[in-house]
Amino acid sequence: MYVPTRIFLTKGVGHHKEKLTSFEMALRKARIAQFNLVKVSSIFPPRCRIVARSKGLSYLSAGQIVHCVMSEQSTNEPHRLISASVGMAVPKDSEKHGYLSEHHGFGQTEQQAGDYAEDLAADMFATIMGIEVDVQASYDEKKELWKLGNEIVHTANITQSAVGLKDGSWTTVVAAAILIK
Repeated sequence: MYVPTRIFLTKGVGHHKEKLTSFEMALRKARIAQFNLVKVSSIFPPRCRIVARSKGLSYLSAGQIVHCVMSEQSTNEPHRLISASVGMAVPKDSEKHGYLSEHHGFGQTEQQAGDYAEDLAADMFATIMGIEVDVQASYDEKKELWKLGNEIVHTANITQSAVGLKDGSWTTVVAAAILIK
């Protein structure tokens, strides 16, 4: 059974005249281009620890199949604002699983996209507990915690935004949560 024990967050932006190459450049900036990335759905595993990107990369080898939750967005429109974000909702009780969410969009700042991704992850966590979330009443900005029913949930995000270049070449942004065994 493969259940990840560590996770790290990363992001990047790439530019190139070819869309695929701009994606590759964004992966390079995020320092994950050397892996065979497999996108998975949105569960933050129980007992999983969040580690720094440099620490997480030390557990991986070039060519390795690596599971991730990834968001990406591209544009070749001059001056178009794009964003990619991965949000997390991690329960205080490490024996329980949490949620990861992907969000990508146009016209949102990093702050807007990141907040949206965090809210989405918290909403998904709330659904397994059968409760409705009042976003304004549940969130404590000072503590970056959600109180969902009787659960305390920490939220965070990794978000990359960029503006399309004026020459019409491709701009791609990526944000990812990398899962490590």
